Amino acid sequence: MGSEKGAYNRGSLWSDSLIDPSSSLAKQHKERLPQPSSVIASSFTSPIDALYLAAIFDPIFTISYPSSRLVRPVSLLRAVLHAFEVPREQPPAGANLIDLESLIQQHPNRVIAVFPECTTTNGRGILPFGGSLLTAPRSSKIFPISLRYTPADITTPLPGTFVSFLWNLNSKPTHCIRVRIAESVHNTSRAPSDSTHSPGSVHDDTASSTDTLLGSEGGDGLNTAENSVLNKVSEALARLGRVKRVGLRVKDKMAFINTWTKRHR
Repeated sequence: MGSEKGAYNRGSLWSDSLIDPSSSLAKQHKERLPQPSSVIASSFTSPIDALYLAAIFDPIFTISYPSSRLVRPVSLLRAVLHAFEVPREQPPAGANLIDLESLIQQHPNRVIAVFPECTTTNGRGILPFGGSLLTAPRSSKIFPISLRYTPADITTPLPGTFVSFLWNLNSKPTHCIRVRIAESVHNTSRAPSDSTHSPGSVHDDTASSTDTLLGSEGGDGLNTAENSVLNKVSEALARLGRVKRVGLRVKDKMAFINTWTKRHR
């Protein structure tokens, strides 16, 4: 298939990595894996996602929100804990937010990791994206990366499942991480010289320009070029994960969590 596999023992975790055989990465993967100033668009199902990405790519982690195109840079620990948190449509008050282009300019020697679905899933579908990827510069490569787990009992689609996660992780001798990397996508919705902010500029969560905030969750108000970019990344993640794209949004998950919590009190 022109691809390369590898298995790595991570204590109770095994990694099975495969570059998408339909892409030219299969032949020139060493030169075309995520490199400094590129962006990882990762699936988001488990706190182990961040741990794996940190071990392999050492990226700067970010949190995305459905209502904003800005991201919140966070530490590895915060990225791990984010997998257990209640999803939210808006960033917290006072959060330091920044667009991807400015973040890349501040850290040109690092990879940036984005979870564009904005919340964890059970790994059976790809949720509609927020708009954070649309602030990546046109020159930066966006790499869709799918991570799936076998058994799938270490996914955390519901918040506050830290205890059950630890139990499931340690109750079995091994878990396998299935990693798939697609060929890079460029943000062609941005003109080659398009720059909406001065280098390194940081924006607070009250920013209201049309370039930083979406009209509503899930990409309403996006133009054709912007939708095309998000669709390419979303379709790549769905293909790599062998799942379908779904229409459930963060607000739908929040409503489900409220109902589920009431029933289990």
